Amino acid sequence: MAPEQRRTRVRRLALGAAVAVVSATLACGPAVGVEVVRATDPRPPAPSPVVPEVTVPAVPEVPGATVPPVPQAPAVTVPAVPPVPVITPSVPTPPAVVRPPMAMPAPVAQLPAFGAFLSSDAGGVARLPQLSHWLGGADLRVGHTYLPGDSWADIEGAPGFLQAWARWRGERPDRMLVLNVPLQEHNEAGVPDAEVARLLRQGAAGAFDHHFRVLAERLVRLGVPDTVLVLGWEMNGATYTHRCGPDPEAWKKYWNRIVTAMRSVPGQRFRFDFTPSRGLDAVPWTQCYPGDDTVDIVGMDSYDQPAGISFEQQVNEPFGLRAHVEFAKAHGKPFSYPEWGLFRNGDNAEYMRHMLAWMDEHRPLYNTLSDYCPHGVWQCPANPRASHVYRSFLFGRADRPAPVPTTTPTPAPRPDTPGTPPPPANCTTLNLGSWVEHWLGGRLCVRFDGWS
Repeated sequence: MAPEQRRTRVRRLALGAAVAVVSATLACGPAVGVEVVRATDPRPPAPSPVVPEVTVPAVPEVPGATVPPVPQAPAVTVPAVPPVPVITPSVPTPPAVVRPPMAMPAPVAQLPAFGAFLSSDAGGVARLPQLSHWLGGADLRVGHTYLPGDSWADIEGAPGFLQAWARWRGERPDRMLVLNVPLQEHNEAGVPDAEVARLLRQGAAGAFDHHFRVLAERLVRLGVPDTVLVLGWEMNGATYTHRCGPDPEAWKKYWNRIVTAMRSVPGQRFRFDFTPSRGLDAVPWTQCYPGDDTVDIVGMDSYDQPAGISFEQQVNEPFGLRAHVEFAKAHGKPFSYPEWGLFRNGDNAEYMRHMLAWMDEHRPLYNTLSDYCPHGVWQCPANPRASHVYRSFLFGRADRPAPVPTTTPTPAPRPDTPGTPPPPANCTTLNLGSWVEHWLGGRLCVRFDGWS
């Protein structure tokens, strides 16, 4: 065959193969993601083992030369054949030809960190995973305990008392240890106002600084230098020797001396939580606020009291829940609820429901339920209705939610849906995924108490 005839035949074969490929592609419909690489595409075509054999333009025209046979199915050589662009306008270029970097999901605000006060000693540490199990594996990130206030040796933080809490805190970097610290010894001994005023003035003059420096050094040595310290809690009331009422000015100076002494310890990263009780107690708690320089968190202890008061009244009363949130915002501080729970109104499910919803709406830095009678729900069998609400609301709650999808799917039923009781205590739920749970109507629960 003459060279010119051979080149003409190659072109025809290649063009026929290209037309066949494009026709098959168009027959498959737009769902097939075919990518056409034009001659101007900066990316090199994918290597093919037959490409080196197709060297038609480079063959010299020597009379009588023997030319090897040309393969009959050179479809992979389509990009190199000039006629192919002629049919390109009929094939839309897929938008995925140029692929931008994958976008990361937008950050989602953390859910409020929560926990419970279960016991001051190592028993409180041991009960945290049990409470988590009762709550369907809810992530309890906050451990809360109190230093005894009987003597200065207690307030300095005996290492044996704090070790179990320090170990728990060190197991995960996202955990939070909250430690209530009395400001006076004999803290619940009914000390009269005149003696309290005298002690406050001594503290303001620096007489007790060294006790708090010892506590700070011990916390740093135990590996918990970022402990949240609730100093002199409920100072606006009349219960504790560390109360503010007998001399608010001396109390504020005393607080500032304590914070200065503890911050002077190398390695510390403490946060100091100013925590009055809700409402107008013995004195307005705003009179005791020591200043923004020495307060990191504005807390509030808020129990369901006095008898007969509604949750709306607790929100809107003078120095109540709303005033607390607004005060913290005005001072540029996060807020917290180190203590909260049931009290004078008994097994009040409505209080429990409203308080949980309030915290979800306003997002305190942390909250810890006082879980013992009469305030609690897990360790107090006297409050079954409030217990049901608490467990339903927090069942299976993790601290960090999944990123919000771009489209809103049909929500699967949740254990905290009104009217849906939580699984019984002896029942273990299986995580089968939201799609399966949607069609089952809830989570599958397996019981291990015999054949029941």
